[in-house]
Amino acid sequence: MTHLSDALHRPGAIIRYSDSGGDGPAVVFNHGAGMDHSVFAPQLQAVRATGRRAIVHDLRGHGASPLDDGIRFTAADALEDLAALLDALDLQHPVLVGHSLGGNLSQALVRRHPDRAAGLVVIGATWNAGPLTPAERLALRLAAPMLGLIPAGRLPGLMAKASAVTPAAVAATEAMFRRMPKRTFLDVWRATVSLVDPDPAYRTPVPLGLIRGADDRTGNIATAMPRWAAAEGVTERVIPHAGHVATLDAPEATTAALLTLV
Repeated sequence: MTHLSDALHRPGAIIRYSDSGGDGPAVVFNHGAGMDHSVFAPQLQAVRATGRRAIVHDLRGHGASPLDDGIRFTAADALEDLAALLDALDLQHPVLVGHSLGGNLSQALVRRHPDRAAGLVVIGATWNAGPLTPAERLALRLAAPMLGLIPAGRLPGLMAKASAVTPAAVAATEAMFRRMPKRTFLDVWRATVSLVDPDPAYRTPVPLGLIRGADDRTGNIATAMPRWAAAEGVTERVIPHAGHVATLDAPEATTAALLTLV
């Protein structure tokens, strides 16, 4: 795990981050719901080794970035945090790498501010702008209420087993999930769903890379990402023997795919 030595004070939260510095092209890593920056540990080391400037942080309410008392997690706040981090570090055109919720946030930032990024790499996240079937719409609407019915003590373990396939990745993911109160986790899940905003005519205005685990069964990622790749005319990189958290399930293969895109 990288030591997050720096802090960005934001309304309602303190965002902890680490910046490798240097003059190389910048890559900003954005992790998924209920997780933290450690999901990118293997990829972060590899990107730094190429001479690129690597920035990693914990989203508000996650890991080392606590929410202030009484503050709830929202997608709007997290999106503003990301923009504020780019501003604070004077990052003009970084490549945004986002996993799961981090991928949804990165898509939203590029969609809102297409001049802020030099590229977008999405790992294990659905297509924000993609069309949804009636069944997919229903599943999105029911996701948070259904998760709310699961006892708090069982939720982290169930979510970890649904997210990763190797024993080590399941254990690491469960440990991250257990650090987040159930109420906050449900807020984060609702925030993730809120970022899905279909517009079939929209196309990503920066170079796009798509990566997913071959065994990812979360949400509609396994069906939406191939449609997204076809619509954008890019090659989807599918990582064998990996689930939703491909960065931990198959770190070497995921890193190799990422390095071809940044």
